[in-house]
Amino acid sequence: MKHSQLFIDSLIHPKKLAAYRLLPIGKVIQYTFLLITLVTVFSLGRFAAGMSVDTFDMNSLNGLTEYIDGIKWLLYPFTFLMLFVFTSMLIFAQIALYALAGLFILKVMKRRGEYRHIWRTTTFAITWATLLSMLADYLPINSSIISVFSLLLTIVLLIVSFTKYPKQPMSK
Repeated sequence: MKHSQLFIDSLIHPKKLAAYRLLPIGKVIQYTFLLITLVTVFSLGRFAAGMSVDTFDMNSLNGLTEYIDGIKWLLYPFTFLMLFVFTSMLIFAQIALYALAGLFILKVMKRRGEYRHIWRTTTFAITWATLLSMLADYLPINSSIISVFSLLLTIVLLIVSFTKYPKQPMSK
């Protein structure tokens, strides 16, 4: 299964997410790191665009601008590395928390599934939330509203995908 197909299905086929719970964990981790890399590159681009010498007051900060120009070659790789690490921690924490919530939702829906299956499904369900968080600064909507919308969207995608999980056997 190609990562591009997983990405497309994550965006437009929420019922297929339940089938992806059976993918090997390595493929799911690769997809997660591709999302993390996408977010990191986007964030680094925003950082680089905002890191303009023209934004400084040249009269009072002349020495500082020269210093920044001198270490720019070191600043960008370090920034990329730090962004990648923090984005990784954030996204893996989000997946873990959504999967924990999904575990409770799965019990309420009386469906069978283990945390590892829900974690894999959640990895694909956060694709929309990740894209929305990347574009949040460019939308004319408050970031808090986008965060709540992303949370609700991820939960809805999980619920839709959980409808394809097997039902729990009836107890006698």
